Amino acid sequence: MSGRVLVLGAAGRLGRAAAEMFRDAGWQVASLVRGRAASRAAPGTEVITLDARDTESVAEAAAGADVVLHALNVPYTQWQTEAFRLAETAVAAARAAGATLMMPGNVYGYGAGMPAVLDEDTPMRPTSRKGALRVAIEERLRAESEDGLRVVILRAGDFYGGDAGGWLDRVVLNHISHGRLAYPGPLDVVHPWAYLPDLAATFPKLAAVRDTLPPFASFGFAGHAVTGRELIDAIVHALGRAFKIDRMQWWMLRLAAPVVPVFRELVDIDYLWTVPHRIDERRLAATIDAIPHTPFEAALAAALYELGATRRA
Repeated sequence: MSGRVLVLGAAGRLGRAAAEMFRDAGWQVASLVRGRAASRAAPGTEVITLDARDTESVAEAAAGADVVLHALNVPYTQWQTEAFRLAETAVAAARAAGATLMMPGNVYGYGAGMPAVLDEDTPMRPTSRKGALRVAIEERLRAESEDGLRVVILRAGDFYGGDAGGWLDRVVLNHISHGRLAYPGPLDVVHPWAYLPDLAATFPKLAAVRDTLPPFASFGFAGHAVTGRELIDAIVHALGRAFKIDRMQWWMLRLAAPVVPVFRELVDIDYLWTVPHRIDERRLAATIDAIPHTPFEAALAAALYELGATRRA
């Protein structure tokens, strides 16, 4: 099954990747981007240039869509003021079109007391501002589903692969040209990573079976759950040289947090690097024919190449 999909935030990391995957799966894809980001939209898709905060215009642009993918994102420092508003735009667009609303989920809502394995029945007990906000957004979507809107959430760990803009390039590889790698937590703690091409390819698979799903459907995407040591060793193997390993100095971020907004937002979720956790994907495996999965070493090698880490190292 295919149809027409409107991708909100189609110039972003997930939005562009998902637009490409929907296109390649035979969907008609409309990529909604801000005007100055039109050149970043996926080739072979209809480009719609709008400010996503213009809810009425976005709802009009959704006409004829079978699926609306909410891939809008803002910097951490703007979450409290913008995230809920953008979710409302996505709801309005899906309702206007009578479409299924799809959205990526994260693990922030489980909080610092989360168990080692997270599935769709794990209770949400947020301990951070961003976690509480994500739970509020999902509760809003659940309420909408009880009033006729179909919602699909695909929950994953930290993105890597494709464009820069994540923990891998901004922290782990930040000083690779100086022969150094950094890790945000203890090297023996398991942390989930989502290889972006695999995650993006899962959305059209779920969209194809959307009519068989409950009104509010949530799925976990396991990706690659690895320890810091496994990540570092894989980088060393892929690049063929040794590095000095640094630990991220969280105490410095906490000290500066009152005056540096992005540090304040990062320390809000620092527990994600000290509490071991991974995502269970058995429900997803039972729902689609095959979960896209690139072996970890191959995915990491591709990500390193795309980020220019091979040359910089």
